[in-house]
Amino acid sequence: MFPTLARDLAAIVGETHLRQARAERVTYSMDGLPTHRRVPDLVVLPGSREEVIAVVRLLAALGVPFVPRGAGTGLSGGALADEGSVLLVLTRLNRILEIDKNNRRAVVEPGVVNAKLGAAAKPHGLQYAPDPSSQSACTIGGNVAENAGGPHCLKYGVTANHILALEVLLADGSLVELGSPGGEPGGGGPDLVGVFVGSEGNFGVATKITVRLTPLPRAIRTLLADFSSIRTAGEAVSAIIAAGIVPAALEMMDQSCICAVEDSVYAAGYPRDAAAILLVELDGRDTGAVEAEADAVADLLRKAGARSVRTAASEAERERLWQGRKKAFGAMGRLSRDLVVQDAVVPRSALPHVLDTISTIAKNYGLVVSNVFHAGDGNLHPNISFDATNPTLKHSVEVASAEIMATCIAAGGTITGEHGVGIDKLRYMPLIFDAESLGAMLAVRRVFDPDERVNPGKVVPLHACREWVSARPRAVA
Repeated sequence: MFPTLARDLAAIVGETHLRQARAERVTYSMDGLPTHRRVPDLVVLPGSREEVIAVVRLLAALGVPFVPRGAGTGLSGGALADEGSVLLVLTRLNRILEIDKNNRRAVVEPGVVNAKLGAAAKPHGLQYAPDPSSQSACTIGGNVAENAGGPHCLKYGVTANHILALEVLLADGSLVELGSPGGEPGGGGPDLVGVFVGSEGNFGVATKITVRLTPLPRAIRTLLADFSSIRTAGEAVSAIIAAGIVPAALEMMDQSCICAVEDSVYAAGYPRDAAAILLVELDGRDTGAVEAEADAVADLLRKAGARSVRTAASEAERERLWQGRKKAFGAMGRLSRDLVVQDAVVPRSALPHVLDTISTIAKNYGLVVSNVFHAGDGNLHPNISFDATNPTLKHSVEVASAEIMATCIAAGGTITGEHGVGIDKLRYMPLIFDAESLGAMLAVRRVFDPDERVNPGKVVPLHACREWVSARPRAVA
């Protein structure tokens, strides 16, 4: 089938936008997580909404599974296509179709890069608030699929809080409109936008996305506090939130991560001898109120045990502090040839205990674990540096990762905050969901994709499901 399919796909998108040679296809065998590899049989890169529709309808007619993919910055193996599947790459659909200043919204194609949307909104006094660390490369379509977060989502909310409407192409090639482009509340029926956001490509392809824009803050204060222990830094996080203050961002980095950043081109002036630092940002429309909150936070940090607290004196210094945080994952490439970025959420009050336990797990397996994460909402990112060509070491990473996840679950947390389940966390799903709950997830998926052809084998472990229905329902129309 595939030689004929390749010819037909090339007729839609052009020969130059079809990848058939193995060397070309191997380029798409991973996402940002190096522990999972899949080589797709074909890679197709449509250049317009009409081409995406034509491609999906062709695949539907032939019953061929496909996997939507954006920039490939994901960290769960969620955008990988097995043999027998077509990889549908959406990065050429990169137009900002509209910025509506008066109604504070924008309409974009799925391949628009997150940071480019922010740059386009800025001259209008607006911003697109979700800011993943990969925002200079990741796309809005991928952010929608994963319900991406970012440092400033503590105050502003994750992707789901900023999506007003979606045009969605279903697996059978039909188009549906979800949500309200104007952002009007109500409208009747379930929140299908909320269902689609975070569905990890299991429900279809977002071909047009209407996002909410928010006003740029008039005042910003960025504080850097350093601590002699990770536990003390974790306790400081709880103290800030307990005081009723919700910063725009509240990020933590441990010493291993600090040193990796300071040894890199992203050096930000972090103190190398600190066991941990907190990067705290406060913003708002009222300069006086922001100043008062910044003073209050600085006082809380000192009382919690901060060795020092400094405020960015200029926009350039603020940008440098944030560049170090957002480029930390890249900087950790200096530590080893491979990096596993874990992603779990725990109650803020559990941070000190969980971080201590992660440190113990790392020592037990002789691993280097660096922590850089969204401390304000308890979204942990333990990063394990290792050499995947060493089978023994690779096995230790897998076992240690499982123990880290078990620790987070036991603390009242869950297995992912923003990176998704994909392939990587399938094995953990039965630890937090019973068979009936997993079956409900599968039933919802089958409403959108009855034959399970879109991104098959991801998110829901079929062996652990107790299916709700034996007959597969028809897709939504």
